[in-house]
Amino acid sequence: MNTDPQAPAPSVFDRWQSLYLGLYMSVVGYAVLAGIPVISTAWSSRLGFSETEVGRVAGADLGGLSVGAVLAAFLVARMNRRTIVLLSVIIAVAANLACTRFVGYSETLALRFIAGIGSGLFTGVAVATLGGRSHPARAYNGLLFVFAFVQAAELYVLPRLSMNGIYLAFAASYLLVLPLLGWLPARSDPPPQSAGAATPEETPPPRSIDVPRAVPWLFLVAMALTYVNIGAYWTYIELATARSALDAGWVSSVLVWVSFFAVLGCLVATLISDRVGMGRPLLVTLVLQAVAVGILINDISAPAFLISVYGFNFLWIFVDVYQMGSVASVDQSGRYASLMPAAQGLGQIVGPNLAASMLAFGTGYGSVFLLCSLASLLAFAVYALAYWRLRGVVSNVLGPSTPAAGRGAP
Repeated sequence: MNTDPQAPAPSVFDRWQSLYLGLYMSVVGYAVLAGIPVISTAWSSRLGFSETEVGRVAGADLGGLSVGAVLAAFLVARMNRRTIVLLSVIIAVAANLACTRFVGYSETLALRFIAGIGSGLFTGVAVATLGGRSHPARAYNGLLFVFAFVQAAELYVLPRLSMNGIYLAFAASYLLVLPLLGWLPARSDPPPQSAGAATPEETPPPRSIDVPRAVPWLFLVAMALTYVNIGAYWTYIELATARSALDAGWVSSVLVWVSFFAVLGCLVATLISDRVGMGRPLLVTLVLQAVAVGILINDISAPAFLISVYGFNFLWIFVDVYQMGSVASVDQSGRYASLMPAAQGLGQIVGPNLAASMLAFGTGYGSVFLLCSLASLLAFAVYALAYWRLRGVVSNVLGPSTPAAGRGAP
């Protein structure tokens, strides 16, 4: 029995069924993001969309994720979560099936946005489910570990499917959750009540009572900026290599193997955060990622591509481990955790659409990768401000040497 007064109380989300379902739902919800390089190529080669149109469709799909996640954040405290998931499955499946019938640019743009909304509702509930666990950072690390394998599988399998096959695979992945809905807690834990006449207002928050209110929002803004980089880079990396006449088969195999390499990134990032916290490693990682994507500004040769894509994917996992862990450290309620897909989706609206506009103006892929680099550096600046505001409050974010919340924190 745990007698540590600082330890989190057991949660309804701590059951193994809740964990596994949350992980499965999360990777399904993020499936388009994981496979966007090959999906973008399929939109271009099989449906004939231009480079600009590909960016618009990718931005609509991933932007719909943001809208759906915002709706999920609003609804999870007010509705039965199983009802939200059922609604999201209906929306996502219907939109993906409609994409097999309506293949024009305008129709696909609208349908991918609708599919994204369904995905965002689905993912928002999934991430809030993981965030409701007593140790959410561990659950997020598990998600990123699984995500790396799923990403590799997608990048290997999806190019071997027809366009309709890709849409049907997405639809089937949502339907598979329906028999398991009983594993999903219908509602979150009720707020703790004291034995006396204490009111909810008198009940102290379970964690990080001294965290400045702006910090979680700064984390979400910075997360959106990192996904401007990720969204633009990951949407156009395969198309950029095609324009540079790199061997398509070799590029495809590199993208698969680089996803497996991300598993190592997840393990290394976790080991580092256990020793020195998450703040400093994240700041260093964002600078290194700016360098990794910046390599391609003037040169998309085979060596430059190889170094950039391996560095990008390895560091992407670092970034997400530290971002999600930082949010979990200041938010036990799950309110901000459920908004993480919204922040990611917002970045993925802006990133691909800005990149598409640059390409439409004829500035070339060099400008796209410059955008990616600058977005990473802007995220660095916002995180630096957030960690400055957070100093001395949450030890597992800034580092083991920092006083823990509630233990002499200023």
